Amino acid sequence: MSRPLVIRDATAADETAWRGLWDQYLAFYKVDLAEDVTAHTWARILDPSSRVTMRVAEVDGTLAGFAIHHFHDSTWVKTPDCYLEDLFLDATYRGQGIGRALIDDLIAITKVKGWSRLYWHPDRDNATARKLYYTYAPEDGHVRYRLKLG
Repeated sequence: MSRPLVIRDATAADETAWRGLWDQYLAFYKVDLAEDVTAHTWARILDPSSRVTMRVAEVDGTLAGFAIHHFHDSTWVKTPDCYLEDLFLDATYRGQGIGRALIDDLIAITKVKGWSRLYWHPDRDNATARKLYYTYAPEDGHVRYRLKLG
């Protein structure tokens, strides 16, 4: 990638650009979220007491993508795990190594914080993303079940 890439924590000034990317992300997954859910997600991202946080990829001053993640305790290891919940790049920036840079950034953060693992749950039909993910680790065979309770 020839253009300068900056990966950093999200700031309040990123809200409009993030919402544009978030809308694209939701459209990709054919999900319609209520505005109050999006607003709550954004508030948690900026709240230093929240476990939900976001790293953004910026190219020439433009938000190209984001990685929303949080940590949680585990019964399988002594230190927390990091869950990459949402990773998204604007189509203009795909194929330039930015997704890899965001994952590498989270790996570095996880190591600095002494967390045990980084994991994510991609959509099984997202072949493009899974091609990248396989360069990090093979699929581990787990299947996710999700009950909607409210």
